[in-house]
Amino acid sequence: MAATSKKGAAAGSAAKPAPATKKQASAADADLKSRFEAAAAAAKQGKRRPDNATMLKLYSYYKQATEGDVRGDRPGGLDFVGGAKYDAWAKLKGVTRDEAMTAYIKQVERLNRE
Repeated sequence: MAATSKKGAAAGSAAKPAPATKKQASAADADLKSRFEAAAAAAKQGKRRPDNATMLKLYSYYKQATEGDVRGDRPGGLDFVGGAKYDAWAKLKGVTRDEAMTAYIKQVERLNRE
């Protein structure tokens, strides 16, 4: 029975891809960051202003990518825009920087196709 366990473990580990080297990860990070910065510039150059729901998505992905999880208290009172921004950003709590950058890039690409 021990031989079966070792064989199963060996087969399972052979299927895993080799981890990326530090240099490869750094290059991928730099590429993602440059694509993100290009998307941020493209978002400002749009032909038309996106609707409010799309603007909130862009805002929340941008903030999550650049600052991480939301901090501080939610704006209250009559600050409806601030509250909406806070809520949109708070929904992304736990999303990684790279995931937020990728989602932002995809959202801008979608806007530019329309």
